[in-house]
Amino acid sequence: MCGRYIIRMQEKYLREWETHGPPHWLTDSYNVAPTQPVPIVRSEHGVRQGALVRWGLVPYFAHGVAPRYSTINARLETFQTAPSYRGPWRRAQRCIQLASGFYEWHLDAGGRKAPYLITVADQQLFGFAALWDRSIAADGTVIESCVHITLPGNELMADIHNTGANPHRMPAILRSEDREAWLTGSPQEAHALLRPYPADRMDAYEVSLRVNSVANNDVALTEPVGSRTATAEGKAAPGQLAMI
Repeated sequence: MCGRYIIRMQEKYLREWETHGPPHWLTDSYNVAPTQPVPIVRSEHGVRQGALVRWGLVPYFAHGVAPRYSTINARLETFQTAPSYRGPWRRAQRCIQLASGFYEWHLDAGGRKAPYLITVADQQLFGFAALWDRSIAADGTVIESCVHITLPGNELMADIHNTGANPHRMPAILRSEDREAWLTGSPQEAHALLRPYPADRMDAYEVSLRVNSVANNDVALTEPVGSRTATAEGKAAPGQLAMI
């Protein structure tokens, strides 16, 4: 359900986000992992701002102590009622977790588990629909954190992401025209935006097993290996990853 992703913050990708104000000092990362600081865009007190927050929500009631369970993904089916996420949702603490692509793993017929990089063909720098929260530790330290929402995968993602504890799912990716409504719309308007991104607007290809180690973080991780590829048109060439 997206446990690793990449972000490229070059100026040419930031231009369309200017009004949202991502911090200008952000750097590229090719293997973003849970608990790391990640860039988000949010609207707080009517002011649009960019921020770096912990990936993995620390609820306000946790007093700055990260939960023992994973809080990097919130399921569409339960996030409105789950104790860790219902507070940020009810307080309209919605944000956009910036990304340029994400990794998922595919288990082939031979039992080989291979990572794939999935990108969005019509957005070089896109955003996961996410929630953020602020938790204060006993010593007064303030921890801000986020979690992005996941949902049943489209036909591309259901085929690629076929392994792990929660297979056949994908992150909720916002269309560019829906960013504002996610940040400032009513709960009903925001919830209506949580639907699978169209498979024909996504691309995917196999990448190196080096992605498996968070110690590796370089552009070479994003280079294709082998010939298995899935395209935004939702079709695979002979010998490539078959689509459902």
